[in-house]
Amino acid sequence: MLNMDFAVAARVDTASAPWQASPLPGVWRKPLAREDAERGHATSIVRYDAGARFARHLHPGGEEILVLEGVFSDEDGDYGPGSYLRNPPGSGHAPFSEGGCVLFVKLHQFARGDAASVRIDTASAAWLPGQGGLQVMPLHSYAVEHVALVKWPAGERFVPHRHWGGEEILVLSGEFIDEHGRYPAGSWLRSPHLSTHHPYTEVETVIWVTTGHLPVAPNRR
Repeated sequence: MLNMDFAVAARVDTASAPWQASPLPGVWRKPLAREDAERGHATSIVRYDAGARFARHLHPGGEEILVLEGVFSDEDGDYGPGSYLRNPPGSGHAPFSEGGCVLFVKLHQFARGDAASVRIDTASAAWLPGQGGLQVMPLHSYAVEHVALVKWPAGERFVPHRHWGGEEILVLSGEFIDEHGRYPAGSWLRSPHLSTHHPYTEVETVIWVTTGHLPVAPNRR
């Protein structure tokens, strides 16, 4: 298992982590959290070499994808950089990439009852005003879980706050900073239920963030 104690903060610099071969030739990954080698809860950065493809398969626990580079495809369409996808539990597809791509992928992490299929092109979707100088692009909400992109202007400081149900962040550009450290683009952060911090930025920064999705009692999963 890897980073499966949800009561403990996890921090990974994915830019410096090595690629690991997957069971499928041409598909590589950087595991961030993993319950088992090839099944169950998993969060990873995944790279498809040009021409790599999977046979059709099902996602019994759902699949969440953010396309970071290149074009990711399946029988339903082509998804360029910034595409956000949610394939609900029980769905299936046969994914591939003609030219290669890099993805942020979460498996088997849908809340019970969350059956939404989501397709959002964040490269063209509108930003909404958020607290202070922040801009927010909502991606998905179900029960207490909320997923969004958040754009921080240079010099923005957020009030100290507590995370009910935890918080998970992938830094897409710029540098995210709090009293615990500095996190450049490619950093993945997961903070447990009721954790606190006082984040800020020195340069414009964009993060993908999910809140409310982690156990509210330690080691519940």
